[in-house]
Amino acid sequence: MKKLHALLLCSFFSLSLGLSTCALAQNYPERPVKIEVSLAAGATNDLIARALAHKLSDLYKAPFIVENKAGGNGTIAAGFVAKEAPDGYTLLLGNTSTLAIHASLFTNLNYDPVKDFQAIALVAESPSVLVINSSLPVKTLKEFIAYVKTHPNAVAYGSPGSGSPFHLSGELLNLQTDIHMLHVPYKGAAPELVDLLGGQIQAMFDNPPNVMNHIKAGRLRALCVTSETRMSQLPDVPTLGESGYPNAQSTSFFALVGPKGMNSSVVNSLSAKVAEAMKDPQIQSQFLELGANPMALNPGQTTSYLDVQVQKWAKVVKSSGVKADQ
Repeated sequence: MKKLHALLLCSFFSLSLGLSTCALAQNYPERPVKIEVSLAAGATNDLIARALAHKLSDLYKAPFIVENKAGGNGTIAAGFVAKEAPDGYTLLLGNTSTLAIHASLFTNLNYDPVKDFQAIALVAESPSVLVINSSLPVKTLKEFIAYVKTHPNAVAYGSPGSGSPFHLSGELLNLQTDIHMLHVPYKGAAPELVDLLGGQIQAMFDNPPNVMNHIKAGRLRALCVTSETRMSQLPDVPTLGESGYPNAQSTSFFALVGPKGMNSSVVNSLSAKVAEAMKDPQIQSQFLELGANPMALNPGQTTSYLDVQVQKWAKVVKSSGVKADQ
């Protein structure tokens, strides 16, 4: 009789838990949801977050608000979200730096990119383009690599900062092609582009929209894109794979995550809404204008994707020897 009573109690609590979990997902969200961004307003990460927040507000009929917590190379926003309650009301639109590179770049990180977050959805991937000053006497990536090898320490590439995805894209190319481009870090992409156009540096990786006008005007030459397939914006520019270096491919990414321990029903609800949002033609157009390809991987797929990215960039950070201090 006692065993039967215990079994009935167990069944009751399991049913109650299931009903409460279902109710939680049905009622979510009951108050505004904040999406934290680690960069200032106007950055690609911010613009993607705002487009997504606007669409999620429409789909849920509830406000999704973007908050910018810039600084600390992205560690301020990520560290903040990692320590918030896992109730689904504080999320992070993380990127390649905060969710992958920082794991090995920082020796004393204030959060763990792998252990502290619940993956919700991969939102977008953003390939970059390798551009050079058009005065350089090369037309293809293979010619560029040969040029670098015959001109040791004479070819410099810029990036918007040490440890940034564009910096490590260059280091990955160095590693995979056995060349040595000198890295010159800048405080942002604007001064870097000025120096590339002026010939102070010879190359850089960047988002296609930032350099498209200069490519069309002939001031910069696009050698390759870092994605697996060619970009619609640059149909005549080959991929790294087509150029003979598939292992040097590198795309930046944007993923929606929350604090570890979120209710699975809320996670799945958010993931489904993101997938719905990514089908919207306006969202697709907005993302493509930013040089980003809209995606919608589910929580399990996103977790696997992030694990691969952490391991990939750890190897590049180690080989380059770059370190960052908070």
